[in-house]
Amino acid sequence: MVWALGFAGILVAWLVFRPAAKLVATVGFLYLPLLAMGVRGEDYRDFGLSTRTLGADVRQFLAMSALVFPLFVGAYVAFVALYPSLPAELVSLVTPYTGVPRFSFRLPDRFLEWVIDQTFVVALPEEFFYRGYLQTRLRDAWPRGRVFLGARLGPAFWLTAVLFALGHLAIFEVWRLAVFFPALLFGWMRERSGSVVGAALFHASANLLVQVLDASFFGR
Repeated sequence: MVWALGFAGILVAWLVFRPAAKLVATVGFLYLPLLAMGVRGEDYRDFGLSTRTLGADVRQFLAMSALVFPLFVGAYVAFVALYPSLPAELVSLVTPYTGVPRFSFRLPDRFLEWVIDQTFVVALPEEFFYRGYLQTRLRDAWPRGRVFLGARLGPAFWLTAVLFALGHLAIFEVWRLAVFFPALLFGWMRERSGSVVGAALFHASANLLVQVLDASFFGR
C-alpha cells in the first residue's frame, strides 16, 4: 500500500505538472514510511537510517565502488562502441540518447549541485523508502532466504528490486527498468550491513558516474 501510494503520487504529478514530480517523489519516499512507522510506534533508525555504523558504511561503499565501477565503465564503453551499428528500435529501448557518441571528458553542468541533488534528493530518500522501509517490511513477512556473501537474500530482497524497477515506470520509458540490476547491489549492501547509508552513497555515486559518462560521450 505504501509503495502504491508513492507510485501513484509520482504518476499523477508527472501527468498533471511535470516539474513537481521529483519533489513529490522525494517527499513521498521520506514521509510515507514515517507516517506508517508513527502508527506502529517505530523509529527511522529501525529501518537502517542511522550514523551509528557510518565508518563501516563508508568502507563498504568504497569497496563496492572499487569493485563495480571499473566493470561498469568497461561495459559502458563496449556498448558505446557497438552503439552506431545497433538497430534504432533497440537503441530507443535501452538508452534515452541519440546521435553518434564521441568521447571528450567533461563534467555535467552545475556538477556540485548534482552531487547534492543525487545524494540528498534522490539516493537517500529512495534507499530509505525501498531498502530501508519496504525491504525490511517484506523481510518481516518472508524472513527465509539463502545467505550469499554475508547477506540473507530471500523473497523480500527480490521483490524490493522488482518494485524499485517498476516504480521508475511512473515516468514511462522502458530503459528505466534497467535499474533492477543496481537495485540488487543496493539490496545486498542493506542486508549485509543492516544500514542504508552505504547503499545510498553507492547509489548517488553510481548516478553521478552515469551522468559523467553521458556528458563525456553524448554531450549531455
